[in-house]
Amino acid sequence: MGSFAKTLSAFPLSGLLYRLSVKGYAALMHVAARVHPKARQWVQGRKGLMHQLATQLGPLVQGRPVAWFHAASLGEFEQGRPVIEAFRRQYPHYFIFVTFFSPSGYEVRKNYAQADYVSYLPIDTPAHARQLVGLLKPRIAFFIKYEFWYYYLRELRAQGTAILSFSAIFRPGQLFFKSYGGFYRGLLRYFDQILVQNAESEALLRGIGIAQVTQAGDTRFDRVKQIAEAARDLPEIAAFVGENPCLVVGSAWEADRAVLAPALNSLPALRAVIAPHEIKEPDLQRWEQTLDGAVLRYSVYKAAGFDSSAFAAARYLLVDNIGMLSSLYRYGQIAYIGGAFGSGLHNILEAATFGLPVLFGNKRYQKFQEAVDLIGQGGAWALEDTLAVEQKLRELLDAPPAREAAGAVCRAYVHDHTGATEAVMQRVKAYLEK
Repeated sequence: MGSFAKTLSAFPLSGLLYRLSVKGYAALMHVAARVHPKARQWVQGRKGLMHQLATQLGPLVQGRPVAWFHAASLGEFEQGRPVIEAFRRQYPHYFIFVTFFSPSGYEVRKNYAQADYVSYLPIDTPAHARQLVGLLKPRIAFFIKYEFWYYYLRELRAQGTAILSFSAIFRPGQLFFKSYGGFYRGLLRYFDQILVQNAESEALLRGIGIAQVTQAGDTRFDRVKQIAEAARDLPEIAAFVGENPCLVVGSAWEADRAVLAPALNSLPALRAVIAPHEIKEPDLQRWEQTLDGAVLRYSVYKAAGFDSSAFAAARYLLVDNIGMLSSLYRYGQIAYIGGAFGSGLHNILEAATFGLPVLFGNKRYQKFQEAVDLIGQGGAWALEDTLAVEQKLRELLDAPPAREAAGAVCRAYVHDHTGATEAVMQRVKAYLEK
């Protein structure tokens, strides 16, 4: 292990804080589990987990090389999915082990067919890391975008595993670049290769002495291209939209509803297909109460056999299920994506790949490079309030050529940024086929 073994001992206070933070987080989750469903899933998913892995993995991996993919949550998994599936095609004899830190990833993708085994990640302790890495003995391990777990990285390095991070992105304010961030800089040195999204990330890493870095792009672009190519035909949505201009609203939160609903009410010629981020009954009812005109729930529409004539007066289709959104964008002319008025903007690339101009809130979008880029190129707009949303919708509806030009910018942007998966797989080949 050489200098790698010294990472923790070289920064005793930081190492102690790391151990305490991991244990403290686990303790907080146990407390939160009493009242919070996701915290309960996080805790219950790890009960007896090491025993389960110890009894199940040995026979399953017998005689097969192992590739381990780790994602924090569902978003990172979807980002890494093109690489997992490319790896499966290129190395079909490998046992693919996928782990998640968060229930948002595990609970949705626990039956993912391209993996041989999907699990929660056991808490990062010396014993867990030693046992799990010893069971797997992976030839290669991937950490998607984020996630830097000291004990797992240490054990993987000791095992001789090739360790890659891909679609990673770094910013000046992160701990790695602080004067007191030596412990965290040490974590980066465990990686054989860090494939980053952009030139800024590469420059930041090289500036702190991390040489094993390559600018390879963002695999999300490959993923949204896959999604667009596999988008389902939804004749019921086509029938609802008809010849009317249509806004597709994706992952809208309460703050988005408060801004968007009055703007929609002022545009009676516009139809909207709305996919709220939360589909709990109170959330759906708030949409119905604040939108003028007939609001139709998708479940009701489906139960009626998608009889469009029976619902001809409906202006709004409220999508009360999960899993349709990526296929809905093909039926719109404009997209509004939620989250930027709250914790952060959701995925705008799924709409962009279909050639839709994209609108979103102006509060928390800056850390998403695609949002910044598309604003600069004229394909997206960050809007501050209802009046701004209404004005921009009117502009785009009243000028079809300008709207189509903005959509073309979005489509070209996605197309021009694909290819990161191939760059990752070239690195994989270098490590596995020496």
